[in-house]
Amino acid sequence: MFVCLRYSYCVFQNTRETAHAIRKLPLIKDKRYLEDVLAHKQAIPFTCFCRGVGRTAHAKNHHSNGQARWPAKSAKFILDLHKNAENNAEVKGLDVDALHISHIQLNQAQKQRRRTYRAHGRINRDVVVKSAKGARLGARA
Repeated sequence: MFVCLRYSYCVFQNTRETAHAIRKLPLIKDKRYLEDVLAHKQAIPFTCFCRGVGRTAHAKNHHSNGQARWPAKSAKFILDLHKNAENNAEVKGLDVDALHISHIQLNQAQKQRRRTYRAHGRINRDVVVKSAKGARLGARA
């Protein structure tokens, strides 16, 4: 079963690290983990986009470099993706407790170029970057 949440306004790097942290997890553990991230009880370890990320003791459990953050907006979007997947599984008659994330993919969407009008007739460019998500869920036997 494939679930796609198209083009969300959240930072691509944070969402990529969040998706990388939850891959291969059962849906129930994953949901609890993301809720703990929102409550600042657990952190998302940053492994790829970790330049300028501070160190925290929460990262000791997951990765050796100790760098982690609590990306709330990305966690909320992925939680919405899980709710969508659970509802799809119930409609299709699948066992929700047996679902796990077999594949999650994140692509950086095309940059939107806008204009910001300033004082004295000046115009600055404004670039907005979105991220596109898709997840493939499977049921373990």
